[in-house]
Amino acid sequence: MAKKAAGLMAGSKLKKRRSKSRWSDQEYVKHTLNLKKKSDPLGGSSQAKGIVLEKIQLEAKQPNSAMRKCVRVQLIKNGRQVTAFCPGDGATKFIDEHDEIMIESIGGKMGRAKGDIPGVRWQVIKVNDQSLNALLRGKIEKARR
Repeated sequence: MAKKAAGLMAGSKLKKRRSKSRWSDQEYVKHTLNLKKKSDPLGGSSQAKGIVLEKIQLEAKQPNSAMRKCVRVQLIKNGRQVTAFCPGDGATKFIDEHDEIMIESIGGKMGRAKGDIPGVRWQVIKVNDQSLNALLRGKIEKARR
């Protein structure tokens, strides 16, 4: 590998070298070319509203053998469809088809799926503008629409 420039007029050469080298950094490329915004169903935002299309059960990855309760959601902002996990015991009882729900990232590594649920990156946090957590704890009852 060539030695770094040193001396009186080295600044511009070092600057050029640095800007060339940055393209080998995956995070820099993703950020510069707005790849996250383009590929992300939520369009770069942390949360999004959607309409429940159907309730589904996904099989957990090995070595677990549970049926994870999820919902198919059509996002309101761009019409894309995603699968969202329903956290909590009996959470699917509070979610019906055509309900308006709010989803957020599950928080897996690098924005990918977390835990043993294959391909699911989102989780439900609100149902019809009511906290799913509060519904599960029995603090509030589900609103009739």
